[in-house]
Amino acid sequence: MTKNFENFPVYIKSLDLIEKVYQFLQSENLEREFEFNNQIKRAGFSISNNIAEGSEYNNNRQFIKYLKIAKGSCAEVRSMMIVSKRLKLGEENKAEEIINLSREVSSNISNFIKYLSENMEKPHL
Repeated sequence: MTKNFENFPVYIKSLDLIEKVYQFLQSENLEREFEFNNQIKRAGFSISNNIAEGSEYNNNRQFIKYLKIAKGSCAEVRSMMIVSKRLKLGEENKAEEIINLSREVSSNISNFIKYLSENMEKPHL
């Protein structure tokens, strides 16, 4: 990779997602939900951290592995927001916003994986 991860649009979007998660967690209903708060923060951080870590290997195959982990963390954030809506833990409109943003980040990661896969060196036969 020639670009720094800080410049990847998907990385920047993942930071937007964790910022929205933190704003969501400011709800009074979530003040005592320590396990929920910790888990969703960890899932959110996992997205941006795996994008960053994977990019440092300078190897598309390794990077794709970390991007897939980040994509899984997007699903975890989405799942937790769905649970929060069912349990009425926070503002439903903010939860929906996070769900939509996590879908967008996940889609962007999928597109990045496809791009990297298409630009992997082919083994010489």
